[in-house]
Amino acid sequence: MTAELNEAVAGAQAGDEEAFRFLYRSLQPALLRYLTALVGADAEDVASEAWLQISRDLPSFTGGEFRAWVVTIARNRAMDHLRRQRRRPSVPVPVQALNDLAADVDTADRAGEAIATESALALIRTLPPAEAEAVMLRAVIGLDAETAGRVLGRRPGAVRTAAHRGLRRLAALLERSAAPAAPDDARDGVASRPRTDRQVPHAPEAEPAEG
Repeated sequence: MTAELNEAVAGAQAGDEEAFRFLYRSLQPALLRYLTALVGADAEDVASEAWLQISRDLPSFTGGEFRAWVVTIARNRAMDHLRRQRRRPSVPVPVQALNDLAADVDTADRAGEAIATESALALIRTLPPAEAEAVMLRAVIGLDAETAGRVLGRRPGAVRTAAHRGLRRLAALLERSAAPAAPDDARDGVASRPRTDRQVPHAPEAEPAEG
């Protein structure tokens, strides 16, 4: 995939529109999921801004990890968007529960596999920001820890740790959402007890011994 991307980048820099379309089709789905974790429902708008800048700045790209370059541009646009939002607050997107989890796999692996779903992205947004970004860059965009660290301005070890913690925290949320609902009386804090309002017959008294 990296060789194909590099070839497409060279073609797009030379003005090949089909090569640029290949770059867009290859990177947009994961980029959109990453941006959804950052800005929620505004991800498509931010992605559009990012791709406008990518197309404008593509001739200045001089090599390296193209995905990291694209993600850095998208992240900068997302940060600008969030700063504008802080000046003009909006209602946050509600978190939905996850269903239909796969069985017989490690919970962290299960969390990673579910990241592509809309509800999982909503859960990722509840993670601490450093963990959410590390999870998205490592598990969704597919960057290694060193490259993700350059995007985030952090050490590779810190990115690995944040991604691991984020996946474990996400796994716990997945487990909680998969747990069956408790009965009404249990949810009210009252344990189920056997009925005691029935009349219980007394045992017959022992007769005195003769003699």
